[in-house]
Amino acid sequence: MSSQQAQTGLSLPLTLIMSTATGLAVASNYYAQPLLDTIARAFALSVNQAGLIVTAAQVGYAVGLMFLVPMGDMFERRALIVTMTLLTALGLVITALAPTLPLMLAGIGVAGLCSVVAQLLVPLAATLATPETRGKVVGTIMSGLLLGILLARTIAGALATLGGWRTVYWVASALMVIMALVLWRALPRLPPSNNLQYEQLIVSIFRLFTTTPVLRVRALLGCLSFANFSILWTSMAFLLSAPPYHYSEGIIGLFGLVGAAGALAATRAGRLVDKGKATVTTTVGLVLLLLSWGMIAMGATALLPLIVGIVVLDLAVQGLHVTNQSVIYQMMPEARNRLTAGYMTSYFIGGAAGSLLSAATYQVAGWAGVCYAGAAVSLLTLLIWIPGRKHG
Repeated sequence: MSSQQAQTGLSLPLTLIMSTATGLAVASNYYAQPLLDTIARAFALSVNQAGLIVTAAQVGYAVGLMFLVPMGDMFERRALIVTMTLLTALGLVITALAPTLPLMLAGIGVAGLCSVVAQLLVPLAATLATPETRGKVVGTIMSGLLLGILLARTIAGALATLGGWRTVYWVASALMVIMALVLWRALPRLPPSNNLQYEQLIVSIFRLFTTTPVLRVRALLGCLSFANFSILWTSMAFLLSAPPYHYSEGIIGLFGLVGAAGALAATRAGRLVDKGKATVTTTVGLVLLLLSWGMIAMGATALLPLIVGIVVLDLAVQGLHVTNQSVIYQMMPEARNRLTAGYMTSYFIGGAAGSLLSAATYQVAGWAGVCYAGAAVSLLTLLIWIPGRKHG
């Protein structure tokens, strides 16, 4: 496909390829979550130490967002995307081979760092889409990303049951190599969108934060909402592997299917933003986020409210995320990769902080402590939005 063809819009097959690639890339950071109890036993780790595995992925992702994603405004994007996809596969191979926790953290960190290729694909899709379909296209690509996050748990649980936790990372690395080849064939070649030097690109991200109130508000909402997501999912394996559930990795992984229902909100949220209803989707999402923790708390001893709470929380978080990105992409087309870098760095800093908070709280206060922490962060997010909505 040529760059001239790219200007006519984004075809459905290419949209689906990009959505799949986005999901596979970001899934690299989440395969470990249903396996934490198994990995903890394999390496003789405490709950806090096992939580570092999730944190390492998210910290690597946050660093990549800040320092690698801006390169999308500087280099030809197809070559950059394919290279980063292959480096993600390398990080997964290191993880699969790791004999000790430090080497596993190194592999997870490399995979997390380079899997930010997902955040090059999202603004690329926004660039290729026509203005009237941009929100819908971003929603579709984000559906792939969110399904990758959630279904990674199901796939990891199933593969670990069949061949152990290392099998998960071998299969994931092979899929990333295949995806790199597909992207090389399918993506158009697009020239850089500006002539800034790398140092200027990084500095301009901070300048965008200081001069763009919408970005500041949306980045903070994203940060705190994804912290909620991590608070729930980081400790989920510990809850479900303990009494009264005693579930295996395979069963724990199936809870990703429950959360995947939330991804169904993604495309719909993007369409509502196209109709000028971003404020409504944001407010509804934040209220649902807070309410979900009541059901999740009941899930300590009852399965049905836990499932309902997971669906509502994921619905809220994913709808908020798509709304945030759709709003941001309506601004400054020439700076979409830098806007993505700023927003998503905040997003994954929230995720890393949520993982640390979840593991520490679970070790001290069990599932009830996790739920109190999640509810407190949800309430804080809503209180920030009330005065901030005039900017967002």
